[in-house]
Amino acid sequence: MFFNNLIKFLILLSLSFNVFGQAGVNDGFSIEEEDLNIGGDIFSNFNEDIESNQVMEDERFYRYGRFFTFSFALGLTSFTGNRGIVYENEHPSYGIQLSIFKGFQTAISLGIGFSRHNMYFNQTDLEGFNGEAPGFVQVSQLRVYTGYKYYIDTANLGTAITYSNPYFTTRLEYWYTTNKFIDNENIANRNGGGLGVGMGGGLEFPIKLKESYLGVEVLYHNVNFFDKNTGSYRDVVDDLGGDAVTTMVSYIWNW
Repeated sequence: MFFNNLIKFLILLSLSFNVFGQAGVNDGFSIEEEDLNIGGDIFSNFNEDIESNQVMEDERFYRYGRFFTFSFALGLTSFTGNRGIVYENEHPSYGIQLSIFKGFQTAISLGIGFSRHNMYFNQTDLEGFNGEAPGFVQVSQLRVYTGYKYYIDTANLGTAITYSNPYFTTRLEYWYTTNKFIDNENIANRNGGGLGVGMGGGLEFPIKLKESYLGVEVLYHNVNFFDKNTGSYRDVVDDLGGDAVTTMVSYIWNW
C-alpha cells in the first residue's frame, strides 16, 4: 500500500516538472520573439526619418528661400606685382551676375565683368616696337565666369550677422585682355585670353526682404594673363606678372 502511494506521488511529481519545464521553454521563446519585434525594422524607420526631414526642408525652402538673383555691380579692380606697378586703374569696374539657388546655403553664379586700365611708356628702345615709343596704352579687361557660393548658416548667430547673409565664393574665370596703343597707330593691338580662379566672399544686406539686396564682395584673382611673361617692357619691368583684386558693390534683384 505504501509503495503504491509512493509510486503515484513520484508519477505526479514527474508530470508537474514536465509541465513547468514546457511552460518555461515556451515563455523563453515568446520573450525572444518579443525582443526581436520591438521597434520594427530600424532601417525602414531611418529612411522614413530622412525622407520626412528632406520634405520639410524642401517645403521650408519653397516658402522662405530665394530662387534666382540678378545683380548689377560697380567697383574697383587693382593688381599686384609688376602689373600693379605699370597699370593705372580707371575706375569704376562693371559687372552683372545671375545666381541660381539650390537651397538656403548654395548657389551657382554666372557673370561678366569689365575694367579698364592704362600704361605709359616713352622709351624708344623697348623690345618689339621697332624703335618707336609705345606711348599711352589703353588696357581693357573683359572676364566671364561661373562660380559657386556657399552661404554661412547664421541661425545661431546675432541678428546683424544673420541679416548680412555672409557667403564664401570661388570662380572659374576667363580674362580677355586688349592692349590698344593710342599714341602710336603703327603698333597693332595686342590681345589674348587666360584662365584664372577667383576666391573670396561677400555680404548681402536686405533692402526689402526677398525682393532686393545691397551686396559687397571682395575677391582675389589668380590669372594666367596672356602677356604676363612678356619682355616688351623689360627696361621698366621684367614682365607683367601679378594677380588681380576686385571690390564690388552691387544692387541685387531677387525672385
